[in-house]
Amino acid sequence: MKFPESLKYTADHEWIRVEGNIAYVGITDYAQDQLGEIVFIDVDAEGETIEQNEVFGSIEAVKTVSDLLMPVEGKVLEVNADLESEPELVNSDPYGEGWIIKVEVSNASALDALMTAAQYRAHIGE
Repeated sequence: MKFPESLKYTADHEWIRVEGNIAYVGITDYAQDQLGEIVFIDVDAEGETIEQNEVFGSIEAVKTVSDLLMPVEGKVLEVNADLESEPELVNSDPYGEGWIIKVEVSNASALDALMTAAQYRAHIGE
């Protein structure tokens, strides 16, 4: 499994990639592997400001449905429209084309509390 060093991770298996005050959020390679084949992404929070650790949507796999939790407070600027017709992008490219939302980060200092790739690997026992 891959865990890019340039990302930050949450205990709930989301990742965040920050570019200035804009960030992309998705689920980790580990999370998509545990969920199995992803069949639907449900996010209707575009334009909303979501608090850190608040649910911003759900992800449905063949076996289960899981909540998606916001890694940091931010305003949802965009939902990845490609996932509507190709939710399996989260399985095949979780850190690239499988991103789920793009947000404007409200408080960048909250990123400091998130895990590095090494910390996340330890968290999942890898």
